[in-house]
Amino acid sequence: MKALKMCEVTARYRGADRDSLSRVSFEIEKGEMVLLLGARGAGKSTLCMLANGLIPHAIPCTLEGSIETFGRDISSLPVAEHSTKVGIVFQEPENQLFCMSVEEEVAFGPENLAVDREEISERVEWALEIVGLKGYNDRPPSSLSGGQKQRLAIAASLSMRPEMLVLDEPAYALDPIGRLELYSLLTDLKRRHGLTVLIAGRDAEEAATCVDRVALMSAGRMVRTGTPAEILAAPEPLRSIGVPPLQVSELIEALGKKAKRFEYGAITVDALAGQIGEALGEAGTDR
Repeated sequence: MKALKMCEVTARYRGADRDSLSRVSFEIEKGEMVLLLGARGAGKSTLCMLANGLIPHAIPCTLEGSIETFGRDISSLPVAEHSTKVGIVFQEPENQLFCMSVEEEVAFGPENLAVDREEISERVEWALEIVGLKGYNDRPPSSLSGGQKQRLAIAASLSMRPEMLVLDEPAYALDPIGRLELYSLLTDLKRRHGLTVLIAGRDAEEAATCVDRVALMSAGRMVRTGTPAEILAAPEPLRSIGVPPLQVSELIEALGKKAKRFEYGAITVDALAGQIGEALGEAGTDR
């Protein structure tokens, strides 16, 4: 079953003079982790909110085409039911944290669905343990670091027991260590708990080795999808749509201008080291 299936979707916000999405077709398999990559204004946030059902249920938008999550048309799913299928975490976690304690924040969603109190307690402890915030129950969210706030927002979404988690620019305000911790958590959620994950971002540096597929967007259109190696290995196609290339691929580009032995294909330091080792071996043989 497809976790998300979009067919020829065009979306325009009320009062806007252009479409935010233009004839976008896009699919995510259940259990996949996908990186949606594009510059600011590419349409990533709109796609994320469509996947979660915020559009059109909460945010007015003119839509064409069809959108299904787990086999159900989004227009037929009530907001409450959709929130138990697809959770969403935004770029600024403070914008979705408003309770007085960590525990209250994570319990808020299930409470609004009238979940049994004992089950709510179980969900809270389960979600906090998964994101590494066990024991933080009584802490005010305002006392947490940026990375902890992001993990709390994820825990609040997980307490609804969604099948898919959508994250819109989740690593944008995090330092390098926070980004690595975030992607480690998302990888764990996919592998151990079978969660489908869609991550929207402007660069792929930390996510490149975590995701199953990468989808490139530009100016409201889906440009290309493929494996991380297929999409991220060559720098120029990324630069052309305003996305920074991987540092590894830029280094290969620079080396390739000096020595024709280097070719695109590596997206990790280990893979690049292998190419360099081979090149050095060939150079020694040439002597």
